Amino acid sequence: MTRALVASGPAPWQSKPMTEIDQRPAPKISFVSLGCPKALVDSERIITRLRAEGYELTRSHAGADAVVVNTCGFLDSAKAESLAAIGAALNENGKVIVTGCMGAEPGAIREAYPGVLAISGPQAYESVMEAVHEAAPPAHDPYVDLVPPQGVKLTPRHFAYLKISEGCNNTCSFCIIPALRGKLVSRPAGDVLREAEKLVRAGVKELLVISQDTSAYGIDLRYEESAFADRSVRAKFLDLTRELSTLGAWVRLHYVYPYPHVDEVVELMAQSGATGNLLQYLDIPFQHASPRVLKAMRRPGNQEKTLDRVKAWRQACPDLAIRSTFIVGFPGETEEDFEMLLDWLGEARLDRVGAFKYEPVKGAMANDLGLAVVPDEEKERRYRRFMEKQQAISASILKNKVGKRLQVIVDSFENGVGKGRSRADAPEIDGSVHIASRRPLRVGDLVTVKIDKAGPYDLHGMAV
Repeated sequence: MTRALVASGPAPWQSKPMTEIDQRPAPKISFVSLGCPKALVDSERIITRLRAEGYELTRSHAGADAVVVNTCGFLDSAKAESLAAIGAALNENGKVIVTGCMGAEPGAIREAYPGVLAISGPQAYESVMEAVHEAAPPAHDPYVDLVPPQGVKLTPRHFAYLKISEGCNNTCSFCIIPALRGKLVSRPAGDVLREAEKLVRAGVKELLVISQDTSAYGIDLRYEESAFADRSVRAKFLDLTRELSTLGAWVRLHYVYPYPHVDEVVELMAQSGATGNLLQYLDIPFQHASPRVLKAMRRPGNQEKTLDRVKAWRQACPDLAIRSTFIVGFPGETEEDFEMLLDWLGEARLDRVGAFKYEPVKGAMANDLGLAVVPDEEKERRYRRFMEKQQAISASILKNKVGKRLQVIVDSFENGVGKGRSRADAPEIDGSVHIASRRPLRVGDLVTVKIDKAGPYDLHGMAV
């Protein structure tokens, strides 16, 4: 996903004598953020540093003193998008700094665009700032703070991504994330909670908890305790989730691997209730259902028994919404494997599902498994069959919500019509609730909507 920066205006200057440096115009940086929510958080941290040092943000490459491109390098298609963004920035500006996952393989970037100023990998914030300083030295007074306490965010004001760790210890055969972002490095629980608290104070109504493997949070820290407010909190998935749910905002859990201790978090969701801040929602990347394919993928979390786990979770928490992603056409996937996936999907009846056609990634172990390659036309056929199956499941699930009253967070409102999301829908990846309202609604409002119509993916209703 490509994100262009929305520039926030310069913060008010404190009243003090102006020096010669103060009078120089603030340098302008154009910023392009590509890839997943984890990369978006990296972009937010870089931009926060830029604003703290007095840089202004601009939408225009042509009018900027330099351009920063935060790349994605997970799939070949993502690399192509990143290279295109770098090329566009060079054509429009000429002074381009590259960072992010694709930056971990600088050779491909240098080969395509030898004129880029600097290249760094993911989370290399200091390297990016050094390159920016060289391209466009800062001109602000260091005694003036230009950054709000919660930092600069690229999401709308009412929701924010909260990254609790970097890297990943898993060795999935189709993935190169550990090579790009390193092993798991969890943040102390106190640091995560303080950031979350600042976000809520700034008006955030929904915290989207992300990492490469959210369930593994704290393993590297041996669940070490750290101070928050008047207590100590363990760096453990359950403990962190419990504390986050007390801060006054919705808490939505993403990238959760189905390890055994996830059962405890589902129990916590059930205790929180259908209207609690801890949303009864799990984003779990199952990826497949065939034991043979899962073994070739080297997926963690005892995924051969996931259907039993899903049934147990729903028994403990009947309103639990589960979203997932799957890969079709993985090397060696037979028609029997794919039919098993379709059968599994029909029995699991997941609320929200996305699918990807397998795409080989340079450096991934899957390339060396010696398994038969699924032809592109067969991948496309299986993808269509998969999505048709899930569309029918989704339509059936949503039809059962007609006549019910749902709590909805408002994402937009114009001319008497709003658009928002139920507690079962994450921004940008899940469905929407289209809201008719006789009264004005504000972005971020939590409203009750009576559902009167359902489609395959979206709901429609009236605010009550």
